[in-house]
Amino acid sequence: MTTTQAPDTLHRILDYSSRSDPYPLYAELRRTPVARQENGSYVVSTYRELAELLHDPHVSSDVRNLAHPMPSMEADTTPAFIHMDPPEHDRLRRMAMRHFGPPHTPGLVDGLEPVLTATVGELVDDMSGKEQIDVVDDLAYPFPVTVICRLLGVPREDEPKFRLWVNDLINSIDYNPATDPKEKLEKGVAARQDLREFLGGLVAQRHGHPGDDLLSKLANDDGPDGRMTDEEIISTANLLLIAGHETTVNLIANGMLTLLRHPRVLQRLRGEPELVVPLVEELLRYEPPVHIIPWRAAYSDVAVGDTVIPKGSQIMLMLASGSRDPQRFVEPDRFDPDRRDNQHLGFGSGIHLCFGGPLARREAQIALGEMVRRLDGPTLVTDPPPYRRSPVLRGPIHLQVRQNGGPLR
Repeated sequence: MTTTQAPDTLHRILDYSSRSDPYPLYAELRRTPVARQENGSYVVSTYRELAELLHDPHVSSDVRNLAHPMPSMEADTTPAFIHMDPPEHDRLRRMAMRHFGPPHTPGLVDGLEPVLTATVGELVDDMSGKEQIDVVDDLAYPFPVTVICRLLGVPREDEPKFRLWVNDLINSIDYNPATDPKEKLEKGVAARQDLREFLGGLVAQRHGHPGDDLLSKLANDDGPDGRMTDEEIISTANLLLIAGHETTVNLIANGMLTLLRHPRVLQRLRGEPELVVPLVEELLRYEPPVHIIPWRAAYSDVAVGDTVIPKGSQIMLMLASGSRDPQRFVEPDRFDPDRRDNQHLGFGSGIHLCFGGPLARREAQIALGEMVRRLDGPTLVTDPPPYRRSPVLRGPIHLQVRQNGGPLR
């Protein structure tokens, strides 16, 4: 059975006016778990059906498998493995994971702990003397860039221009031709090209000179799957940079916003620092950084629930809706850091589960823990805060916080 849903609900979710609170609209979507849209695409919004599709080998991440292909963001370059299917996806992901996490490098995140703690400490120190801070500009935005520079092996003297490119590139993701100057898009395109050339230069320097950074390891490693090409290394680095950076920014900003809206939990975290671990897991369910996977393609006819999705159809996966599904979670609209059964979809699932998830989790845990410890009587200046335009990677563009007790101690 195929159900066609009026497009109004989806259009309202995608409209910027709903960015501050899309959750009531997700509840409307869930009345039709798998809904055909007027353009022939399908929107999936309930946990069970989302989980099925995220693990279904007949669902593709390659735009070329759409009946009406859309241009890739990286059409003129080697795509990142997030836009590939097995076996190529599996090969490149294995090669990246050999140097990024378990099982081959299980101590990576733990080994970064001193860098993460010191970086957050320096950023919080820089806020000293300010009665009002911007959590995004002052901490959530610069923190992951600094960490990624260290991971990739970007020389310290190059970090300022690297950050400028990242800033222009990330800003261009939210480009709106109706309201934004064309310069915003042009700067993003130029930054993408400059960044690829810069990373390419670093990779070329690493050949034959192995070091501890990720680019060195990828450029010199001959593991069971061979070695990545330079273009594959650059695309993997870009994936870590763009997806990892924006996800972590939103996780930290959404987390601080949620804590300020739940002052009892904030106060409890001050007295129970270990609470930050389950708290971040609940944030990934309750206010996730990634709301939508905007497309997947059906390799063949795909049966999900009572619906058959025809081969070549575009499928939109509403992850944030699934993580608030009352058929899966008890009181899903309640923020509960003590929640036990919490298999959320905050980082996706299946073969495309976010490979930077362990690092993003730890970055958020350290950032939120230190902010809560050192802010004095924080209150929101504006609620809701202004949001980025994207409905896919959803988070505040600014988060102004005032301290009742004056400057940071």
